[in-house]
Amino acid sequence: MLGSLLPVSLLAIVILLSGCASAPPYVYRYVPGRTAVLRNGYAITPSGAPSAVHAAVAAGNRIAGMPYSYGGGHRHAVSSSYDCSGAASYVLGGAGQLRGSMPSQAFRRYGASGPGDWISVYARRGHVFLVVAGLRFDTGWTGKPKGPAWTSRTRPADGAVIRHPVGL
Repeated sequence: MLGSLLPVSLLAIVILLSGCASAPPYVYRYVPGRTAVLRNGYAITPSGAPSAVHAAVAAGNRIAGMPYSYGGGHRHAVSSSYDCSGAASYVLGGAGQLRGSMPSQAFRRYGASGPGDWISVYARRGHVFLVVAGLRFDTGWTGKPKGPAWTSRTRPADGAVIRHPVGL
């Protein structure tokens, strides 16, 4: 009896633990022709990137350096300040990958599961950030005042899931 329960118990533990797994931390890795670079606070898109990626980077560049405010960026296409989900919504909207805006929690179900080839969304309860062509767009952990900014600084992703726009 005990021998037959052991495999079932072990399987239940593996399933339980796999559901608790967090996304790996974001780490910038430069890959020629595939990775954006940072110049004076702005992202430079690799020339061979899809047009949606060029559009996402352009949108991020438009709001990079704007101030942070809780709830900022959700009411208007262009705002005087942004929070994490307002900034992510703006960039994805600029790339034609989102209509309107979403709170950070909703990004946990956005697009398709797993990292994308060009754009990845790291979402957890209470925070979301993007990785576009390998460069992180975030409102925190950037080494700058809180607010939307591009960075190549490593960031933990505890509790986050990784999603991506379908096809990117």
